[in-house]
Amino acid sequence: MTVDHRCRLHVDEVALDADQALDEMVPALLADHGPLAARGVRFKKLPALGLRVGDRASTLLAEGDTLSIVDGVDRAGIVAELKADALSDLLQDRQTTMGLAMTSRVQVTAGSLDDWIHWEPALRALCEGRPVHEPGAVVMRDLDGEPLDLDRRWGLDDDPEELAHFLAEAGFLHLHDVFDPSEMAVIEADIDQSIAAARDADPEYWWCTDADGKQVAVRSLNFQEKSAAVRATLADERLTRLADLTGDGHRAPTKCEGLVKPLDIVAGLSDLPWHKDCGQGLHSYMCNSLTVGISVTGADRVSGALGVVAGSHRANTTASVRDKQLDLPAKLLETTTGDLTIHCSDTLHRAYPPSAHPRKVIYTSFTLPPLPGDEVAANPRYSREARSELTDVQERIAASDNPDTDNRYVPHNG
Repeated sequence: MTVDHRCRLHVDEVALDADQALDEMVPALLADHGPLAARGVRFKKLPALGLRVGDRASTLLAEGDTLSIVDGVDRAGIVAELKADALSDLLQDRQTTMGLAMTSRVQVTAGSLDDWIHWEPALRALCEGRPVHEPGAVVMRDLDGEPLDLDRRWGLDDDPEELAHFLAEAGFLHLHDVFDPSEMAVIEADIDQSIAAARDADPEYWWCTDADGKQVAVRSLNFQEKSAAVRATLADERLTRLADLTGDGHRAPTKCEGLVKPLDIVAGLSDLPWHKDCGQGLHSYMCNSLTVGISVTGADRVSGALGVVAGSHRANTTASVRDKQLDLPAKLLETTTGDLTIHCSDTLHRAYPPSAHPRKVIYTSFTLPPLPGDEVAANPRYSREARSELTDVQERIAASDNPDTDNRYVPHNG
């Protein structure tokens, strides 16, 4: 039933300079996983990837039945400029192709950012030996071997083995009527109070722009510090019992964020396009943690319900878009007040924009304990300060793209 897919230890990370990365680590990875990565490159029809790191220039390309690295970028269809520490992080899954763009650590100078982002699964095949997903590779079955009923809603009294199996197979769960509407009403009032108290550019919030050009607070960070009711909910046995559902030792939550999904948002991170929670990096160190949504007001197809791609946590696919080659079904999780949604951190999901009325939700997570022998130090790129800076991430992503291409990066929302 495990959803623990980790294959790296934090203590094994090393700081690579350009020569160590390109002359030592990459050739070793090619010897181990070159054919696997080349298959992924060919399946996804990726252009050869050129890398400029200081005074070094190299290209990764599929030749024969394997992936090769050659000097120069003359044969590259895309060229990315980055510093040695960024390449080191990329090769060790500290950050992904998208993660480097989100933090302004890469500049695409030939080809497009879209090509750069789509190289991510092939790089993971090279670095971790995970095959790039191809149609038919993921099949979802119930405990009797029958096709999984992806529309099923669950209750707290259902068989824990069935719950765990469904989560491991599909990468998500929808549990109904976990909390009472009266309990959610108190939390809703606290969200309203927190949002009303927000002042322009307050880093404790994410900000978006509505159709009238007004800056609107949409996400209250560290909401557990602002609501006694939500602190009690995080410690409630109805929630905490679910942490060890898969037997992987997930830890009960201590932090959360309070979200409002307003109407008519035209810019900013309110209605997020398809993505995985590990899409910035650290999949091989953290997945699968479990993201929990507590439905404060309920959500349906006109109020911005959560969408998930079933089985995508088992697929090495592009983590920041829904790849057009992905053969797995998308499901809309329509909730009522007090329901829970749980999804694996490697499950593709998105927030659909509300069209008729807004919704409110709390997001928290069950995290995995450190692996034996590992030590997890605080990562400044995932700190409280870095979390707040995601407000302007769309601008930073756009700035990483090649201004001379006609194929500028546009998030795929469909």
